[in-house]
Amino acid sequence: MIRRRLLRGKLWTHPDFLKLWSGESVSEFGSQVTVLALPTVAILVLKATAFQIGLLGALEFLAFPVLGLVAGVYADRWRRRPIMIACDIGRAIALGSIPVAAVLGMLTMTQLYLVAVCTGIFRVFFDVSYQSYLPALIERSDLIEGNSKLQVSESAAQIGGPPLAGFLIQVVGGAQAIAVDAFSFLVSAVAILAIRKPEPEPRPSTAAGVSGFLPEMKEGVEVVFRSPYLWRIAGCTATSNLGSNMLFAVFLIFLYRILHLQPGVAGLIFGIGAVGFLAGALITTTVTRRLGLGLTLAVSSCLSGLANLGIPLALYGAPVVVLGVLGFIAFSTGPIYNINQVSLRQAITPDRVQGRMNATMRTIVWGTIPIGSFLGGILGSTLGIVQTILIGAAIETLAVAWIVLGPVIRLREQPAVPAPADV
Repeated sequence: MIRRRLLRGKLWTHPDFLKLWSGESVSEFGSQVTVLALPTVAILVLKATAFQIGLLGALEFLAFPVLGLVAGVYADRWRRRPIMIACDIGRAIALGSIPVAAVLGMLTMTQLYLVAVCTGIFRVFFDVSYQSYLPALIERSDLIEGNSKLQVSESAAQIGGPPLAGFLIQVVGGAQAIAVDAFSFLVSAVAILAIRKPEPEPRPSTAAGVSGFLPEMKEGVEVVFRSPYLWRIAGCTATSNLGSNMLFAVFLIFLYRILHLQPGVAGLIFGIGAVGFLAGALITTTVTRRLGLGLTLAVSSCLSGLANLGIPLALYGAPVVVLGVLGFIAFSTGPIYNINQVSLRQAITPDRVQGRMNATMRTIVWGTIPIGSFLGGILGSTLGIVQTILIGAAIETLAVAWIVLGPVIRLREQPAVPAPADV
């Protein structure tokens, strides 16, 4: 069944998409190592507090609310492929500084903070350009297939990455394990560089023909807030990210200091849960066809929070089994929700303003991530770790209200591309 799903679609014969896909697959795998290794180094090596871990997570995503709209303007003004290559190289250099500093005995929390800020800046420019580049690389009718294949790779990375990270952390140390991620970004840069399809010439201006940084930025914001679908999708995703990152800010502390688990076991838990991500990516098309687009978005956005509410049950025994099962459920909803909402955004937005639309969406939906991480660190230090997990999971669950209380829930399939006057 899995083999048949993976082999379906026209994009298997699209050489340039395959280059993008292969590069992103390697990069995603490497990034999963850092997801576990970076906070583990802070907690176990540098003895970071809950507040410091929350601050570290906040700094990783601070660039999205600060620079997201700026990145969107430049993603529509400049060709997107060179931006992506430069950002991959920048992240490789920043992450590569961590194992070097560790070898020299100079690693500090200050350096981790600086690396988090730098990689966040490169990520915001890469992600906005990447999501805007896909509709120019493949046909819009192939977007569901393209995003599904990319999500399958991400899910495979989430399955294999954390166990590998746990193993590497215990064998060579957390700082040295991050070198894997640095190398993966170099591989991604080479793969994107090898793409041969010419990218359309950017034509920076508004629909009225007005050019200028501020008018172009304003138009990107208006595209989102004038759409009856986009701003509600933004609200749902932003609320979910707020809650889930409050939770994740203290989750590894919960594993290491309350459950007394080792990094290898923590990696195994993430890996078990991530199998659900793969399952979700593989069944997205079937689920969406049967439930309809709106109901699929509602169900998938709600289930993750409900599963995370059960995390404290691990205190009563069998933590690997409990957290693995709950993680499977929570992770499986991610690709189902993201494939559908990202494809919807790409399909209803003209290419001319894709970068600014995606930047506005990312500014909103990822702008709550540093807030969630920071709040999680504060609440973990004051109210307690378990209480913070429950509060975060409750907020994540309530995000579904944005979908249910609006026109999104009534969508059976993607609407037609809006007329220029509507955007």
